[in-house]
Amino acid sequence: MQLETQGTKLVVSKVPELTASNASDIKTEVKAAIEDTHTQIDIDLSTTGFVDSSGLGVLIGLHKAMVAKQGSIRILNPGESVQQVLELTRLHRLFEVVISNPNATE
Repeated sequence: MQLETQGTKLVVSKVPELTASNASDIKTEVKAAIEDTHTQIDIDLSTTGFVDSSGLGVLIGLHKAMVAKQGSIRILNPGESVQQVLELTRLHRLFEVVISNPNATE
């Protein structure tokens, strides 16, 4: 996992999976990286192949932490299977889901 501050945003990326085996560690690391100046967390799930209920719990926990400080979370580029899980659980309504299309022309 990679954590990077970009202004008032914390960007989380390179998460191969978000499951019971790593959920606690990821939640701890991300929460520890949240600074007072962060108003948004972008979680790039483009390289995430699988998310289970523990992983969803991490996303919800981080959402609650950010809402408490008037911040927000965005989910970036979830793969098809991760997107399906977000939709089945209706969490796509809780988070802003941003899908970048590298083939789009402006």
